[in-house]
Amino acid sequence: MDEFAGRLKESMKKLPGHSAQEKMAPEHRLPSEQWERYYANAKKGGVLILFYPFGNAIHTVLIQRPTYDGVHSGQVGFPGGQKENADKDIIETALREAKEEVGVDLKSIIVLGQLTELYVPPSNFLITPVVACSFYRPEFIIDKKEVAEIIEPTVKELLNEKAIGVTSLRVRDDISIQAPYYD
Repeated sequence: MDEFAGRLKESMKKLPGHSAQEKMAPEHRLPSEQWERYYANAKKGGVLILFYPFGNAIHTVLIQRPTYDGVHSGQVGFPGGQKENADKDIIETALREAKEEVGVDLKSIIVLGQLTELYVPPSNFLITPVVACSFYRPEFIIDKKEVAEIIEPTVKELLNEKAIGVTSLRVRDDISIQAPYYD
């Protein structure tokens, strides 16, 4: 895990940012530079991309949101949420939310850095991904109000381009979009 964390931290210095995000964006999404005017009024949020060893592989944790009346109902993503006034920074937001949603022991986590912010128009959130690692698989404790299920893909599975597909999603009663997804 030490070697993986070191390589990951080094590679984070030269990531493509918005151009990488656009590869997995819905077909109708505007280029990132056209969203920047919304950033000042967007709610700030943080998500935790946590890597850890389990079995003979490096994994990350994703959550599936419960079904509810809202824009992110049933969606799969990283643990995270809105920045609160008590959070000193977005890293603290991502860590706090991961602890609340999946019970991650914060003492076991080493923060490696942050990735490029991502604007999410339907909920008006500007999300900062925080990358971290743990040297063992966390003992997850699910908050049933926020998490329906935990998914633990391996890094290898996420890097498999054959796992990427496109599907039609109904975003409102009268609107469907084509959106990429991981199978």
